[in-house]
Amino acid sequence: MMEVCNCIEPQWPADELLMKYQYISDFFIAVAYFSIPLELIYFVKKSAVFPYRWVLVQFGAFIVLCGATHLINLWTFTTHSRTVALVMTTAKVLTAVVSCATALMLVHIIPDLLSVKTRELFLKNKAAELDREMGLIRTQEETGRHVRMLTHEIRSTLDRHTILKTTLVELGRTLALEECALWMPTRTGLELQLSYTLRQQHPVEYTVPIHLPVINQVFGTSRAVKISPNSPVARLRPVSGKYLLGEVVAVRVPLLHLSNFQINDWPELSTKRYALMVLMLPSDSARQWHVHEMELVEVVADQVAVALSHAAILEESMRARDLLMEQNVALDIARREAETAIRARNDFLAVMNHEMRTPMHAIIALSSLLQETELTPEQRLMVETVLKSSSLLATLMNDVLDLSRLEDGSLQLELGTFNLHTLFREVLSLIKPIAVVKKLPITLNLAPDLPEFVVGDEKRLMQIILNIVGNAVKFSKQGSISVTALVTKSDNRAPPDFFVVPTGSHFYLRVKVKDMGAGINPQDIPKLFTKFAQTQSLATRSSGGSGLGLAISKRFVNLMEGNIWIESDGVGKGCTAIFDVKLGISNESKQSGIPKVPANPQHANFAGLKVLVMDENGVSRMVTKGLLIHLGCEVTMVSSSEECLRVVSHEHKVVFMDVCTPGVENYQIALRIHEKFTKRHQRPLLVALTGNTDKSTKEKCMSFGLDGVLLKPVSLDNMRNVLSDLLEHRVLYEAM
Repeated sequence: MMEVCNCIEPQWPADELLMKYQYISDFFIAVAYFSIPLELIYFVKKSAVFPYRWVLVQFGAFIVLCGATHLINLWTFTTHSRTVALVMTTAKVLTAVVSCATALMLVHIIPDLLSVKTRELFLKNKAAELDREMGLIRTQEETGRHVRMLTHEIRSTLDRHTILKTTLVELGRTLALEECALWMPTRTGLELQLSYTLRQQHPVEYTVPIHLPVINQVFGTSRAVKISPNSPVARLRPVSGKYLLGEVVAVRVPLLHLSNFQINDWPELSTKRYALMVLMLPSDSARQWHVHEMELVEVVADQVAVALSHAAILEESMRARDLLMEQNVALDIARREAETAIRARNDFLAVMNHEMRTPMHAIIALSSLLQETELTPEQRLMVETVLKSSSLLATLMNDVLDLSRLEDGSLQLELGTFNLHTLFREVLSLIKPIAVVKKLPITLNLAPDLPEFVVGDEKRLMQIILNIVGNAVKFSKQGSISVTALVTKSDNRAPPDFFVVPTGSHFYLRVKVKDMGAGINPQDIPKLFTKFAQTQSLATRSSGGSGLGLAISKRFVNLMEGNIWIESDGVGKGCTAIFDVKLGISNESKQSGIPKVPANPQHANFAGLKVLVMDENGVSRMVTKGLLIHLGCEVTMVSSSEECLRVVSHEHKVVFMDVCTPGVENYQIALRIHEKFTKRHQRPLLVALTGNTDKSTKEKCMSFGLDGVLLKPVSLDNMRNVLSDLLEHRVLYEAM
């Protein structure tokens, strides 16, 4: 204890004081030396960026001073001079100052460096977003290029083979693929068949079941899916142990509108199916599939589906066009055949019309001449029977011709003013002889408000009434027949699909013909208006008939904008035939509406009238001559147009010429007669004697300058009236 006390001095000498300072400096140097590395370690851990370069310079100075201090400190372990002590002290003081300043400066700089770290993270995020955006831009560029490529293929070929093959080639070049394949469903739809590959021109027929888990995985999503390189659909590359197989991506391709879609004998599929596209990266690289590349594959797969749908639509349209062309060809052939059949029918009807009317002309003319002679009652009855039968046969021929014209639309109504009341009376006068024989009374009821003079086709209306009343007489064995004519009112009962709309210029005439005959089954009524068709109830009546009357009547009624129907309560209860036709209201007086007829034509005097008859048919020529001679005419007959032109003179008042032969030679003779007689009063009246009832015959006669047309067959009374009208009016076209 005493020694310790002796060592303590109250005051420190200068040398000892320097040692004290060194010890203190060494202490601070040690503290700074150990604190600064700790701070730097913390900083490096928090940030990888160090932007403050002057701090590094300051830190370097600190390290240099520390090293210098320790170097100088080597001389302090032995006796040293005061200069060394001063230098050592100065170095330690400077080192302490620099180390402390550096430590304090780092404490203030670290927050700023941490804010730099925040900016660094922000920049990193921005760089990542920019990278993603660049990837999207690249994806869009690649997608746009492939879309343009597919659009070009669609516009250039629209061929499925070209579209698919080009897609594989473009994808392989863009993505640097080792292999790219397309699997298509087979005919059964239970397997996928290898149809196209990038490296093989003609791939081997290789199939895999469609229900494999990897295929279900791909078909279950519209996105591209990474699959194992060892999957059955990816085993297309040669086996090599040198490298690992590259990554494989698969995507489904919707087969839209897959009708008649056949490539390599693919089947026709009617339901929505998928194809499988498999893309393989090279095995000798470390490449991996990026997100933008998989998005590109998805977009291209969708574009391929759209292209295939367009191609399918084009094929369907081309197939429809070919089918339409075939149908048009068939329709054209059918049209030509129909036109040929119509021409053949018309030619046949024209020839048969002429050939049938010529003998009918002889029968009716000779019968009418025979009727003018003195006959026994039995002979007269026989002649009348011949005339009635001939008239029925002529009516049948007219029905056939009218029906033919109605079917081809060539028949037109001939409108004119006529006496409606007189028409009904004429019909009854024609029907009564037959009804009297069958002991069937006929009554005619005309409504008080029924107009007397109307505008319409008198001939067709009379034919309708004659057909209907004639049927009532024909199919009735007992009872009575009533004919009622009235103006149709809007409240009159009519079929639901027929509406009467009268105006100030026209009205609808309703005619009802009721009989007490055998009646008709209601289910048989629709058959009555079919040509050549008779119901069973009618067929059992043994009444005969052509089977054309009601069919033609219905056509005529429709032509007159009307309607016709039959009502019957059943067999044995009679029936009622009703029809409505549209007629115009005439403003002419009764006198102006009465047609002009020569007074007492039966006693018209044609004695000495010189007539020339030109007819190639000898029988018809002799019959016409007989009619004219019976009327007192002087007749000259010729058989050819040349002879007619040579014989005709100004003494002949009328020339009857047959124009039914083919060609226009007999029409041309009319022009040559006009040239021969320049003065009209010297030229004879030219009348065509024809069996053709078509409108073109009348038009030709008018165009070649003929003065009239007379239709065969001609009776004696008809010839008498014709000559009277012809000599009075010098024109006769009403005889058609």
